[in-house]
Amino acid sequence: MPRSARQPDHFLGGIQRAHAVWLSLLAAMTCTGGMLLALDGKPAPRTDGVSLPLTATSTVSVLEPIFRTKAPIVPGQWKAIVIHHSGSPVGTPSRLEEEHRARQFKGLGHHFLIGNGNGMDDGELHVGYRWLEQRAGAHAGGAEGDWYNRNAVSICLIGDGERQQFTRAQMSRLAELVGALCADLDIPPERVLLHNEIAPTADPGKHFNAAWLRQRLAGGR
Repeated sequence: MPRSARQPDHFLGGIQRAHAVWLSLLAAMTCTGGMLLALDGKPAPRTDGVSLPLTATSTVSVLEPIFRTKAPIVPGQWKAIVIHHSGSPVGTPSRLEEEHRARQFKGLGHHFLIGNGNGMDDGELHVGYRWLEQRAGAHAGGAEGDWYNRNAVSICLIGDGERQQFTRAQMSRLAELVGALCADLDIPPERVLLHNEIAPTADPGKHFNAAWLRQRLAGGR
């Protein structure tokens, strides 16, 4: 082909240089991705979920959306409920997820969070990804912690029950949530447990009003 019919040498050289740069960039991206995969080796932490605000006329029916999960709820899968506190006066799903990630959990370990007005609205219910996808929790300690992680629903109240009481809105929402779960999952009241009843811990704290909750559950059946 005559030189006049070919692309100029400087044009071809530009294409070659661009091609080399693109290959270098692709190689760098591949290398970086491989390094990140090698360093991590597991899926990214999970914080996704949905939040349900507390309303003045809150009833069990308001909680019906929690049973519209992404994965089907298998009858008999959940055999107990374990109640926790966050151990800090302020809390959000993302903040607890960071704490759980530091403890080598794969995202937020609880199925549900209930806010106290500091970080989350007072009485606000966060439905975590573990519940939406019907996954085991990462919340229980003690000799039988693994069983409770796989078979118990975890509910965490934002706050430090060793230092102060939980808010009225929190406790009301907790009673509603536990009542709804017990009814739908066929969990008897005696299988609603505090974390300190299954593990050597103070969680959910000395100021948690267990007697009030048990009375509410008994009265609702």
